[in-house]
Amino acid sequence: MNDPVGRNELSEPECDFMNVDETDFSTMSRPEQIRYFEVEGYVVLPGILTPRIIAKLKAELADAEMSHTSYSTAQTRSNVQPQWISRTAAELIGYPPVIEFLNDLLGPGIVFTRGFFQRTLHGSPGISMHTDGQPHGSNLFGYEGSCPRLLRVLYYLDDLTTERAPFRLIPRSHLSFHSDASPYARYKSHPEEITLVVPAGSAVIIPSLTLHGSHPNLDECPRELLQMGYRPAWAGPIQPVEEWDADLVANAPEIARPFLQSLNTTGAAWEQEHKPAGMKTSAPGINPSRWGDR
Repeated sequence: MNDPVGRNELSEPECDFMNVDETDFSTMSRPEQIRYFEVEGYVVLPGILTPRIIAKLKAELADAEMSHTSYSTAQTRSNVQPQWISRTAAELIGYPPVIEFLNDLLGPGIVFTRGFFQRTLHGSPGISMHTDGQPHGSNLFGYEGSCPRLLRVLYYLDDLTTERAPFRLIPRSHLSFHSDASPYARYKSHPEEITLVVPAGSAVIIPSLTLHGSHPNLDECPRELLQMGYRPAWAGPIQPVEEWDADLVANAPEIARPFLQSLNTTGAAWEQEHKPAGMKTSAPGINPSRWGDR
């Protein structure tokens, strides 16, 4: 019997339990948001996209040419990065409510690294626990994953319910020095993983080294997701990556261009002085008090 949507793929689910996160992110101050991201390995900006923006994104990406992943015909992604086929997706690169948070988190000099558009169809199996960062590179993320500071902003264009491929992650996994936290490891599930259920238009932000995945899509409707990667300008890859097409950047919305910098910017300097001239005596970005708890 034919199995066009991969129902047989659901016979052995990645995870047969669900610990839904009940954290109220809507009341967090900026220092609390930064602390949560840095300590727990994720933060949610609930309902940050308006219904109008969601509708425009869906309309502009409706006919995007998609291909499926190696593990499921029901897990699809656009063949072209979404910012080059959707003007609204391109504008989202510099979306002020998120950029304000990223400026406070990362400081000045933010580089946009790549975009993904995913459409998870009914019958898609869960995604195994993995990281988006590999310090020596990988076939999945190339050398983008080698950037020492890298994060993903996940914009959910549909309600993320317990049935519609909800996001799951292992809090604090990005902090561990243990061999179990190898960014090349994958896990079917973890007893202390949590599941995020958020309304459409919410942004989930994670460091690249947080172990994360998803549950199956048991809903009849697809789940659409727009992913965007960012890093500080100093935190470039260990090997050169292909630069943006200059014509695409020139035609990008003005709000996006400041972040469409060279993908190979780094703060690399092999020769290091012990006492260079002009050393600073303050650096708020590393203040122990940046979390507002002292």
